[in-house]
Amino acid sequence: MSELVVVFGGSGFIGKQVVRALAKRGKRVRIAMRRPHLGHELRVMGDVGQIQLVQANVRFADSIDAALEGADAVVNLVAVLHESGKQKFEALHVDAARAIAEAAARRGIKSLVHVSAIGAAPQGALYARTKYAGERAVLDSLPSATIVRPSIVFGPEDNFFNRFGQMAATFSAFRPFAPLPLIGGGTTRFQPVFVGDVAEAIANAVVDERARGRVFELGGPRVYTFRELLDYIRTETDRPVPMLSLPFFFAQPLGLLLGWTFGLIPFADPPLTGDQVRMLKTDNVVGADTSAGTIQDLGVSELESVESIAPTYLWRFRPYGQFQTRQNPA
Repeated sequence: MSELVVVFGGSGFIGKQVVRALAKRGKRVRIAMRRPHLGHELRVMGDVGQIQLVQANVRFADSIDAALEGADAVVNLVAVLHESGKQKFEALHVDAARAIAEAAARRGIKSLVHVSAIGAAPQGALYARTKYAGERAVLDSLPSATIVRPSIVFGPEDNFFNRFGQMAATFSAFRPFAPLPLIGGGTTRFQPVFVGDVAEAIANAVVDERARGRVFELGGPRVYTFRELLDYIRTETDRPVPMLSLPFFFAQPLGLLLGWTFGLIPFADPPLTGDQVRMLKTDNVVGADTSAGTIQDLGVSELESVESIAPTYLWRFRPYGQFQTRQNPA
């Protein structure tokens, strides 16, 4: 019988691609999720009976342990980009990570891939600090665990290109009075990596014993500044909205205000938070941790670029849709 891999966070943007990659490798996949009745589309990512959905809540240790029954490996993708309600950084990035690693250790599971983020550090933004604390908690509980840290992950359901594409489309109606914000002047560097490449790296880490106990930073084939990425989105969506440089000392209180305001609105994601402004003060590229491996070390060498993938979904933000001839923004 093939190995059973339990995936926490398997219904998310990256998680769905990880499930597909594991299924392609012949693994049985159990997706642990709070509302399994909403995940029917996940079953078709493998052969009949290959994908199993079970109810589990990472805030409850008993449900984590039950989800791991009979498992050979675990992938933890549970995370949030901003806090909302009970979805707190500390609870999900640290407490849940520790609980999953402890449960895996008790069951004798050696292969655990924990998905963190480039920028995880003991100081800085709360997101980065809790990501770092989660890594420490996992490795303390299960030293054989593998830590992967992606840069910005892009793909059809991403939270970066889609967010700014939507902003460009919305702000174009109020041009020139609604510019795209260049936080900190737009000099922060990013190394966007395609979600399919990240999923392949994670699936490889599950089966490669040489990856155990190691940290890997996952970046794409090119480094961009924040300004370059926003300019690319303007071009690709044919939305020539202006861009306005916002110094950090001005963006910080604006982010705090937006985060607080949108926190009062159920199911609404803030366009910016104070914590995200703090994160933009640090480059998000491979190489900060010189001891970490790379995505190539996990067997993924042919990386998809932003230019080859993003146009396949950014077209939806153009004024006249997919077949509109693009113009260069003014």
